[in-house]
Order: sequence, then C-alpha cells, then structure tokens
Amino acid sequence: MYKSKRLVKNLVLLILPVLILIVLAISGASIWLVHETSQVKAAPYLMKPDKYGQLSSKAAQITEETWPNGDGTMSRGWLLRGNPNSPGVILFHKYGADRSHLLNLGVKLSESSNYTVLMPDLRGHGEAPLVKRTTFGGSESNDATAAIQFLRGLKTPEQTPLVSGDIGLYGVELGAIAALSGAAKDTNVKVLVLDDVPQDSDAVLASAIGKRFPFASSITSKVASWGTSLYFYDGSYKASSPCELARGLVKRKVLLLAGVDAAEFQDSTQKLSKCFPAGTLSEAKLDLSPSGYSIVNASIEQAEGYDQRVIDFFKQALTPPEPLPQVGG
Repeated sequence: MYKSKRLVKNLVLLILPVLILIVLAISGASIWLVHETSQVKAAPYLMKPDKYGQLSSKAAQITEETWPNGDGTMSRGWLLRGNPNSPGVILFHKYGADRSHLLNLGVKLSESSNYTVLMPDLRGHGEAPLVKRTTFGGSESNDATAAIQFLRGLKTPEQTPLVSGDIGLYGVELGAIAALSGAAKDTNVKVLVLDDVPQDSDAVLASAIGKRFPFASSITSKVASWGTSLYFYDGSYKASSPCELARGLVKRKVLLLAGVDAAEFQDSTQKLSKCFPAGTLSEAKLDLSPSGYSIVNASIEQAEGYDQRVIDFFKQALTPPEPLPQVGG
C-alpha cells in the first residue's frame, strides 16, 4: 500500500508541472492572439475628403470632428452637414477597414437626400487611431451611443438643431453590431441597414483571426476566445448577441444585406431576420455579389448598384410622409 501511494505521488509530481506548463502555454497563446488581432494593422485611408473634394463640391464640405465616449476615450469622424431639422445617418465600417471605405457612400447619400451624415472610425481603426485597440463589439456598442448623442447635439450657426429626431444607422460586420446596439438604446433610431451581421463578437474575432492566421484557424480562434476574458480584464469585451438586441427593436425599419463574398455571415444574417418583433418592418437581400463586406473591390457598376440600394432605403424609410391636403369645410 505504501509503495502504491508513493508511486501515485511521484506520478503526480511528475505530471503536474507538465500540466501547469501546458495551461500556461495555452493561456499565453490565447492572450497573444487576442492582442495581435485587437491591434488592427495600420493602413492609409483609401481617400481623404480634401482629395474627394476636388471631384465633389459636397465632399469639400466635410469636416473632421471628435467627441467623447462614455469611458472617457475619444472618437473621431468625418461629418457632412445636411439641411437643418433633417434626418441624420451614421455609417459604421467593418473590422479591418476605416471611415474612408464608406466615404463614397456617405457623400452620395448626402448629395441625394441632404441628410447629415457622420462617418466615424471605430476604435483601433484608421490612421493613428485615438484608441489603440478594438474590442470586437463590446466598447464599440457604447461608442455608437456616443456617436448618436453627438449627432443629435449638433446645431446650426443660428443654434437650431441640425438633425431631427429621426436617425438612421448603417453597419457592416463589426459595424453592424455597433449599429444594432446603438439602436437598442435609442428609440430615435428609426432605420437600420445591416450588412453581413455576425452571430456575436466571438464570430468577429474568429473571422479576424482566420484572415490573419489562416493556418488551423478553427483551432486558433477557439484558443483566442479563451483569452478574451484575460486580455479584456476590464470587462470591455462582451459576446454581444445581435438576435437578443433585435428582439427589443420595436417599430423600426430594417434592411438586412449579405453576400457570397462573406459566406460565414450569410447564415447568421438569415437567422437575425427572424429575431425582430412583429412591429418592425424588415427586408432582406442575402445573395448579393458582392455585399458591403468587400464592395471596395467591386466594379464601378456593382458599387453604384449597392450604394443606390442603401440610399433608396434610407430615403424611403426616413423621409416623413407628405401632409394630407386640407379639405375645405
């Protein structure tokens, strides 16, 4: 009996350090993967307003704006002012992109509608970002609320409201999560255009890792998801569920888009279409080629067709109905 106990003890002493090393190695790898992916690779803007302004008088009116987030950090964005007391629209880009990816859509939307359009950089994105890392939808959800508050607080030189109560939000992938979260917190958001909506923040992380570390990406994404609670120890990472958010959106108008160029998000976008309550009017076009996920690589004709679909939906959904003519008594 004594020899058996001693043998077991020796085995435990032999195996335990190995197990501890394995756990430490996996934990370290998971934290490293999250760290690397949350630091988005810097890239110059596709085009800036000063260059676009040489082609469009509307684009020449774009201003650079900053505003505070709820956690004390700052956000920035390009602002294109429309007619006073008209609707406003905010455009949120995907992970790995930046506001310049939506510059053309924003200018064309403002030109055709005279709405005020705000194009923010999500945290961790754009040239020299004000916040150095993304949280894959956690803090971005609160940042969307701050952007809406900023938009609603804008004034004309005469100190009248620039934006009326009606606001529309557009978002692709990571931006779609931010837009949904913003709409869930603000009933003045009446219209949503959501493109390639992930199942949750874990899906955004998995997609990002799959593109950055394609070797055995299904394994590395699992390992990385374990490290989110350690890396984002402040609780800024939340595996937000778009379906849960959608259930609370009453009396809104929603356009869902997806395409074959982001097949991993087609199924989740299809499932999301069933999450909205009966009082919300939703349309879906899930077979685009391409969708907004890779529209910057599309032909001019494809890009114009996509942009026009989005613009037409916002104009139809946000424009108030014409008043009925009064009948003389």
